[in-house]
Amino acid sequence: MKTAISALASLIILVSGIVSCTNGNNHNTRDQIVIDSLTAQVKLLSGTIQRNMENKQLVADFYQELFGDKNIDAIDKYIGDTYIQHNPSLPDGKEFLKEGAKAWFKGAPKEKIDIQHLSGDGDLVYIHTKVKSGNRTSSVLDIFRLQDGKILEHWDIIQQVPEKSANPHPMF
Repeated sequence: MKTAISALASLIILVSGIVSCTNGNNHNTRDQIVIDSLTAQVKLLSGTIQRNMENKQLVADFYQELFGDKNIDAIDKYIGDTYIQHNPSLPDGKEFLKEGAKAWFKGAPKEKIDIQHLSGDGDLVYIHTKVKSGNRTSSVLDIFRLQDGKILEHWDIIQQVPEKSANPHPMF
């Protein structure tokens, strides 16, 4: 994405230079509209990339604080007032997530979350983690929808990693 911003910025500079050369440094209205349009597109793309990076960081921080550090307060810090839960084992709402987390974390030590993949697209962030519980390892994919710096919706897919695979490709 940063390459796309650089490419658009270079295009603006190129178009500006061409316009300057062809018009003796006097831009006509049409040329200025093209430059302004390209400038607006670069700003929009730059803002989108920045929000995407911020959203991914927010989810990574939330995940570590809640699931790694076992800090229930992370729910109030990162989750919005209206929280939609797609995991069938939990009802909607922050309070139910808190209750579930308290049960899951009872007696569990703090740990560093093993993030395998972290990606974002608009208001969605995808985090793929490797989770070990005793001698079992699971592949967990969580999807979060964010708005205004808060997590508002959650989906997850959890699959135990088998001892043998029908193909040579790892799950991580």
